[in-house]
Amino acid sequence: MKKIGLHEPYFKGNEKKYLLSCIKDNWVSTSGKFLNKFEKKISQVTKSKFAVPVLNATIGLHLSLILANIKKNDEVLVPTITFVATINSIIYSNANPIFMDIDNHFNIDEKKTIEFILKKTIFIKGFTVNKKTKRKIKAVIIVHTFGNAAKFEKLYVLCKKRNIKIIEDAAESLGAIYKIGKFKHHHTGTVGDFGVISFNGNKIITAGNGGVLLTKNKLIYQKANYLITQSKDDKLRFIHNEVGYNYKLSNLNAALGLAQLEKLQYFLKKKEVVRNIYKKEFENVKNVKLLDTPNYSKNNFWLNLIKIKTKKNILNVIEMFRKNNIDVRPIWTPNHLQKPFKNFEKFQLHNCKNNIKNVLCLPSSASLSKNDIQKISNLLKMFLNN
Repeated sequence: MKKIGLHEPYFKGNEKKYLLSCIKDNWVSTSGKFLNKFEKKISQVTKSKFAVPVLNATIGLHLSLILANIKKNDEVLVPTITFVATINSIIYSNANPIFMDIDNHFNIDEKKTIEFILKKTIFIKGFTVNKKTKRKIKAVIIVHTFGNAAKFEKLYVLCKKRNIKIIEDAAESLGAIYKIGKFKHHHTGTVGDFGVISFNGNKIITAGNGGVLLTKNKLIYQKANYLITQSKDDKLRFIHNEVGYNYKLSNLNAALGLAQLEKLQYFLKKKEVVRNIYKKEFENVKNVKLLDTPNYSKNNFWLNLIKIKTKKNILNVIEMFRKNNIDVRPIWTPNHLQKPFKNFEKFQLHNCKNNIKNVLCLPSSASLSKNDIQKISNLLKMFLNN
């Protein structure tokens, strides 16, 4: 029986050609022509002034926090619904997450986050300070969850006034662009002080692994490149005046990523086709709702989510799919409930309890056929009606 994965890589272009070129030229590590080409292509696609390719998006987030001058015991606002890597990057920096609620698109709740800043903090000597803990709140991480651009125009303005750095976790949202408002024509990850995109194997395009740090600031770009190559001040004598990191992407990964980026528009169109087929399959099904994407942005439909109205345990639905060799998954467990993070501060986490209940992520690969999607849809309809 053919396996249908949740989101599988799709190779349609120059992948083999570019990888063989790396091997032929003997440039397989952290130097080579494809690194420069990949960097330029990412900047072109996102319209970001600067791009720094790194080993993965988690590293990109950690690097962003370092460059944002996050120190031990500083605090970072972050939504509780996100992949754990977002929270781990804060812990790597010896800082403390403060968990925020989500809106109907699973992104950070702008209104509640603003309320927290206005009511629970004070602004002293150029810093936003938590009234309860007396610690500085230096950053907020905006996660563009499931490829949906987050709403944060008002929060953006407040953060600028309050000296709170904005880090965009755009890991899942390559190709998502704002259509209206203050951020119109901006790609996710290019609005804040830092943006991070993932090229993991389960993303719209992949470099095998890999990520990129986006910034508008040339000095930040230069400092990031310095840090990811072990902070090497003298390449001949190996002098290091700061602690550095082995965070730079390889030429091999960049070659694969470049070939995939060249096909981005093709993949985005295929993703829209997948979305529309799902929409048609479920439009007249009373107990299944295909969840909406934000209307203020052109989203990339990375994953298609459904909410199921059923008395059956959602785990039984998942088991049914797995017996049929089909990968589905629920929403991540909220991070404020995870064992390592239970003691960190949280604020009005009401929406996350209701919004994630009975929600499933469906297979959404660009390579899915109409027959694949109909099989998935029909299995669910039959199971719910039995």
